[in-house]
Amino acid sequence: MAAFNKFNALVQTFANGTIDLATDTLKVMLTNTAPVATNSLYGDISSNELANGNGYTTGGVSVTGQSSSQSGGILTLSGSLPSPTWTASGSVGPFRYVVMYDATATTPLKPLIGWWDYGSSITLTSGQTFTVSISSGILTIQ
Repeated sequence: MAAFNKFNALVQTFANGTIDLATDTLKVMLTNTAPVATNSLYGDISSNELANGNGYTTGGVSVTGQSSSQSGGILTLSGSLPSPTWTASGSVGPFRYVVMYDATATTPLKPLIGWWDYGSSITLTSGQTFTVSISSGILTIQ
């Protein structure tokens, strides 16, 4: 399983109330360019996103059914069932990174949350599927 890395601005967007985990639409997108922790908005990295086509849609897919819980000062964000998935209808990739962002927030526009590094580039051939396994938890904030 790829490790989750948060963008530096994430804590500030929570503190400012920019991201509402209960109601906002979270999305994941694919890129082969390493995210930089100091990036803060989808627009900072969108030019590195995979091209639209062959089973991939620019902007990525929504993480549905996200929920958060807090216990003893620890916040845990969980993701959807089923997990976000792409099925190639031609060649998709290469990509190595899955980036999560808030597609609802407008001020600032589409803040970044974090990314997973899969360790090496992945290319899907027609009929292959890639699933981001996030149902057991996306992030924990203490």
